[in-house]
Amino acid sequence: MISRNKSEELFKKAKTLFPGGVNSPVRAFNSVDGAPLFIKKGDGPNIWDEDNNKFIDFCCSWGPLILGHNPRNVREAIVDSLQNGTSFGAPTKLENELGELILTNNPYLDKIRFVSSGTEAVMSGIRLARGYTKRDKIVKFDGCYHGHADSLLVKAGSGLATLGTSSSAGVPESFSKETIVLPLNDMEAVLKCIEEYKDQIATIIIEPIPANNGLLLQEKEYLEFLRTVCTENNILLFFDEVISGFRVAFGGAAEYYGIKPDIVTYGKIIGGGLPVGAYGASDEIMACISPLGDVYQAGTLSGNPVAMSAGIAQISACLTPNFYEDQQKRTEYFTGMINAYAKENNYLFEMVSIGSIFWMTFGKHDAIRAASQINPASMGDFKNLYSNLLNSGIYVGPSGYEVGFVSAAHTEPVLKEAAGKFCKALDDTFKVV
Repeated sequence: MISRNKSEELFKKAKTLFPGGVNSPVRAFNSVDGAPLFIKKGDGPNIWDEDNNKFIDFCCSWGPLILGHNPRNVREAIVDSLQNGTSFGAPTKLENELGELILTNNPYLDKIRFVSSGTEAVMSGIRLARGYTKRDKIVKFDGCYHGHADSLLVKAGSGLATLGTSSSAGVPESFSKETIVLPLNDMEAVLKCIEEYKDQIATIIIEPIPANNGLLLQEKEYLEFLRTVCTENNILLFFDEVISGFRVAFGGAAEYYGIKPDIVTYGKIIGGGLPVGAYGASDEIMACISPLGDVYQAGTLSGNPVAMSAGIAQISACLTPNFYEDQQKRTEYFTGMINAYAKENNYLFEMVSIGSIFWMTFGKHDAIRAASQINPASMGDFKNLYSNLLNSGIYVGPSGYEVGFVSAAHTEPVLKEAAGKFCKALDDTFKVV
């Protein structure tokens, strides 16, 4: 067993300072054993905790670190920017540079607006959709997580899935009534909803690659169906690409599937490890945003120069030829070794992946496309596997509902080593002694 003495001491102190001892609920190890690890350092594919345990990290700060920990180009860009100050509350050249870099390489957007988080981006995008359409209701899907804005904490995923609840206390019933929740992968449910609420729906919002309540991969035909019915009924199609944006392709799932949404949100990767979000749309829709239009949204730290510099450095690297093809190839190399081993040993385990995202599944099942298809009992298997992974030197997010990520720093030799450790952890989990 790895030592967690220092992490346990720090967690004991943290519980006197923060609710549950953490500043984001999924960081608590409530669904696995022991105190959460307190991380002191990251470099390349590795992290070290305060007890000096070293791990190959597949959490990657929940997705932003597509180049790995502490990449030199991003670090140097941050340091250079810091020489000039940290925040001005005024426009900077760096905002122009990151904005142009994104828009020049994205055929689906005319303008974007930077904010400070994915939650803020989605909240602002929802307000924009309502302001543009003059309608109030929104449609979301069971298990898709869109941040912690009130109207979206209805049958969400992410930390809420881990905690076993479908909504949040403190959200007024009146807010929830404007949010219609449908099951994923059910065309008939969408058609019935539109028939009933056709002229009241501002937007249908979806994670085109749902990755907060498992990896619920949708068929392209289903996403194309949503595009069609939205167009036919003057409803805005909203892709929440906070996770999938710049992860499966530079233009996210929209580019990957070749489907144009009306509104898109980004986060995570565009910040280079610092807090950044963004929402974007056509010129016509974005003209509704203040100061041009009457949809108000503002932020003191929006377009923060240090975060902009980090984002420029990181997504410039993502434009390297064959970057995404290589990411997917190495991810399939990694998951393929583990899946082959599991099959050879008749372990009821499989890694599902897309691009450089993967998810661990347990038991016999067909393709899981909806949250309702996840067997809650499988979280017991995840708990056991998680402990064995930590002891083998592998770190993933402490929830069986969360996905893992491969970064550019996870080279084939690193992935081969990690796969060996993973297979040992599977042995320790499934073999009866």
